[in-house]
Amino acid sequence: MKTRYFFIRTLLSCAMFILIASCTKLKDQNYSTIITDQFNPTTGDVDALVGAGYTYWRPLMLGRSANSIFRTNEISSDEAVIPARPNGWVDGGIYRRVHEHRWTSDEDNNYQIWNNAFGGITTCNRVIYQIESGQIPIAVGKDATVAELRVLRASFYYALCDFFGNVPVVDKFDLPKGFLPTQSTRKEVYDFIVKEITESLPNLTKANTQATYGRFNYWAANALLAKVYINAQVYTGTPAWTTCIAVCNEIINSNTYTLEAGQKSIFLTENEGSKEIIFSIPFDEQYTADGANGFTLHMETLQPENQQTYDFLNSPWGGICATPQFVNTFDPEDSRLKDNYIQGQQYTSGGAPINCTFGAFNGQPLKYINEVPGVDSSEEVHGYRLGKFEFKKGALVGMSNDFPMLRYADVLMMKAECLLRTGDAAGAAALVTQVRQRSFLNNPAKATVTAAQLMQGSSYDYGLRNHLRTTQEGGGDIQYGRFLDELGWEFNTEGRRRQDLIRFGVFTSKSWFSHSPNGAYRALLPIPRNELSNNPNLKQNTGY
Repeated sequence: MKTRYFFIRTLLSCAMFILIASCTKLKDQNYSTIITDQFNPTTGDVDALVGAGYTYWRPLMLGRSANSIFRTNEISSDEAVIPARPNGWVDGGIYRRVHEHRWTSDEDNNYQIWNNAFGGITTCNRVIYQIESGQIPIAVGKDATVAELRVLRASFYYALCDFFGNVPVVDKFDLPKGFLPTQSTRKEVYDFIVKEITESLPNLTKANTQATYGRFNYWAANALLAKVYINAQVYTGTPAWTTCIAVCNEIINSNTYTLEAGQKSIFLTENEGSKEIIFSIPFDEQYTADGANGFTLHMETLQPENQQTYDFLNSPWGGICATPQFVNTFDPEDSRLKDNYIQGQQYTSGGAPINCTFGAFNGQPLKYINEVPGVDSSEEVHGYRLGKFEFKKGALVGMSNDFPMLRYADVLMMKAECLLRTGDAAGAAALVTQVRQRSFLNNPAKATVTAAQLMQGSSYDYGLRNHLRTTQEGGGDIQYGRFLDELGWEFNTEGRRRQDLIRFGVFTSKSWFSHSPNGAYRALLPIPRNELSNNPNLKQNTGY
């Protein structure tokens, strides 16, 4: 049970009070209004104080009806889509606009990512200030606690750098009334993130125990740093491939983490013991069952009738599914195709076939097929559903699966990508093969990837594919496209596809499903409109 982890228990138990209070504050006052006399710090438990900052990663990644990092990265990409369903999911057209890259500065996604990231930053600034000013006396471990908070703060800036680019960097809490921060360039934000992590590393523990689970220890901080370095060319214009390799090597050579024998075990309900997870966002249905804080993927992807399949206490909402073109890239013998997607005829927990109850297929078998007419139209049967995470029998609206934000396979693949881009395709192929092996146990020969294959283009059949229009673009022209395919096969449903597509030059250049390119500037989100109104020092991102 997750409650055996003291830090996670204190983090989750204080989450509802802290997060509701903080999010309310963010709605009434944006990040730039920081008033110290609103806080009454105590000398309470350090873990709970540090945990107050970590709570923001749940709504940032998955909460607030999921209009945050996970859904934004998934449905803006070629991997997943939320089409209009006979039981809803139009919601003013937001999901269609995200799919078509026609979002505006008023979208909920922009607000949720911005507000939750800055909410986490403000909380980290507050606790750091309280510790360094002596308001929270820490006799032992002060430097380690501040270092952890600095890395945690950097993780929120990593999200802001990735989605918005040019954002204010605020690293102090005791600021004058009415303070309005100036805007930093994306490179300045990147440099700040790197500085905060690298300066903090010497004071972080290398222990990988129950006490460090869900926290930024030395290895998790390095994995985050590698993630920043691998995107350096996007963020700054200058690549950092060799630096990224060095960071990955330190993690690999430590022998602290290893690949699981089967990928599925990483995503179980009780996955906190996985030896592959480096940093996770903890969830527990006892504490994080609501839409603001909860992990509700089962509700968002399954049709209402699947309540009978898993004996859920609530009826699923039915929505997000895989893009058929993405599914078609899988080798049929790749176990990830079966393990990561729910497909075919659906049954009750007792084995009886289930029928549809909505739309044109009402009364017909609920059989998920790899077809979707378009983002504007679908029926219950259309689209494979996202099943990478285990759906526990009898689950509540919120799941208890921890979300693995950084895992060892990612470290191996980051190193492999950097090797490929610096001329060592053979070294890259060996690492990719290592990751693939567990997914081709029935045909081990197919796990092997060669250097020549990694130099090829993508197998993704790009082009429009909907009931209104079909075009042909293909993916053979994508440099290192086969490696991009490998990333998709391994890391689907992990809220990252948009970032990978941007790094490989695909996100704003290719068509898929009902999406056509709509401007290179769409690689960044617009700064929320109300933030521009509240702070005249902010300038909107290009194109918006």
